[in-house]
Amino acid sequence: MSNNALSTVITYHEASKHRLDGYAPGPRGLDWANQPDPFRRYAGTQRCELPLRATPLQMPFAEVRSGRRQTPAAINLANLATLLELSFGLSAWKEYGGSRWALRCNPSSGNLHPTECYVLAAARDGLASGVHHYVSYDHSLERRAEADPDWGSELAGGCVLILTSIHWREAWKYGLRAYRYCQHDCGHALAAVSYAAATLGWRAQVLENWHDAALAALTGVARMGDFAEHESEAVEVALWIGCGNVPESLDSAQAAAALASRLNFVGQANRLSAQHVHWAGIDTVHLAAERPVPPASSLIPPTQWPPLAPIDCSQDAGALIRQRRSAVGFDGVTAMPTERWFTMLDALLPRPELPPWEIWQRPPRVHLILFVHRVAGITPGIYLLLRDHSVAPALRQAIREDAEWAEVPGAPRHLGLFRLFSTDARDAARLISCHQDIAADSCFSLGMLAEFKAALNEGAWRYCELFHEAGMLGQALYLEAEAAGLRGTGIGCYFDDMLHALLGLSDHAWQSLYHFTVGGPRDDPRLRTLPPYAHLTGRQVC
Repeated sequence: MSNNALSTVITYHEASKHRLDGYAPGPRGLDWANQPDPFRRYAGTQRCELPLRATPLQMPFAEVRSGRRQTPAAINLANLATLLELSFGLSAWKEYGGSRWALRCNPSSGNLHPTECYVLAAARDGLASGVHHYVSYDHSLERRAEADPDWGSELAGGCVLILTSIHWREAWKYGLRAYRYCQHDCGHALAAVSYAAATLGWRAQVLENWHDAALAALTGVARMGDFAEHESEAVEVALWIGCGNVPESLDSAQAAAALASRLNFVGQANRLSAQHVHWAGIDTVHLAAERPVPPASSLIPPTQWPPLAPIDCSQDAGALIRQRRSAVGFDGVTAMPTERWFTMLDALLPRPELPPWEIWQRPPRVHLILFVHRVAGITPGIYLLLRDHSVAPALRQAIREDAEWAEVPGAPRHLGLFRLFSTDARDAARLISCHQDIAADSCFSLGMLAEFKAALNEGAWRYCELFHEAGMLGQALYLEAEAAGLRGTGIGCYFDDMLHALLGLSDHAWQSLYHFTVGGPRDDPRLRTLPPYAHLTGRQVC
């Protein structure tokens, strides 16, 4: 890693912070005429319509989260379609006045959906071999890269997904800070894939040795002539999906290069906007954070955790995934039971054998600062959840001397849950979250505190991975909230350094990367909800 790359990442991080005296650079207003098309398509490609799942999976979410595996489903087109539907597909349409917009199973900042998914698959069930782009609008695959029929023999037992980001989709609304949100959304998508794979009895694992240059070659995103100016895609991560672990024949940069060398790309990407605002700072940080092959020594989780506490939720996993929504407001009254709060926090610990953490075989770098407002039996205040107990000494030294560090009565000891300050934290939570009531009217809200300096000292590319980890925590919280009869929402607008000052943190050792809140939802009755794929008349279901 060069010092220049590290300096560039830190410079971007500071420049993209919201502060009380000024927000991060962004558009002065929303240019609705140039709002990006939320659906990427490739003209001139062969399409494969995917079947839709009409019946429940008969796999309760409580069992999926606990790691119970059904007999792995067959690796075929129908089940691949289910995986894509539950991770990237539409979950509903919303209408208000004359406006209509789609919701998806994977959460997204501002519902802008910068994340795209490509599928590397061997020929099967009428799907040609090669690289396919998933289109959520009509639940189909476009054959982005053609290959010989015998291409991808290593993929016989599964497939590979490659995720990319379209920075412009987020930058249109959020300006310079958009790069952060693209990384959050990649983390949301990683967790969404992990849960969806688990419903089928499959495993999802990051292909650690497939670096960014290999992913660009495999997806064609480096072919700038295939995209409109400022609308190209940035590669993020590759995932193995299958009944077992990553095949040895795939687990190398050489394997990725060999697959890429036999591809013939076709298709032209649709234009998303007529005009653009170019945020050069996003291009700069993206180049600085380009990911090489990481050292294998950093991929082993350091802690073994007790079994995950069960929950009382019989709802089908697929149905719960589809019903996930981002809360638009909270009632300011609902309180959640203590035990359910403990089990929700327990699901955020990085158990490598459970979704979503089995996809993320890396030491946890992100911990939670919790603003507790309405949890029955829990003193209101500011709490800390350690997802790696070994960092406790460093945090004790870094956080203000007057912190209580009190153990929480009734909390399982392995949670690493401490009360730092006994106080009514609603005003602080609201202020830190850019004056938003959703941080104060909930049962609890939180900030995700990352081991920033330690991670970046391993390489500038770790910047993205910190946000990915935070996004995975967000998706886990979304689903845990739904299972508890509550609702969650991510908070991307917050005053970074205000949280740091509240805790007494003053340098880059610890940085807050994402905020979240969970509570009793207050729905907007003016919004009309419509089925996700009613527009696909006559489509096959399974």
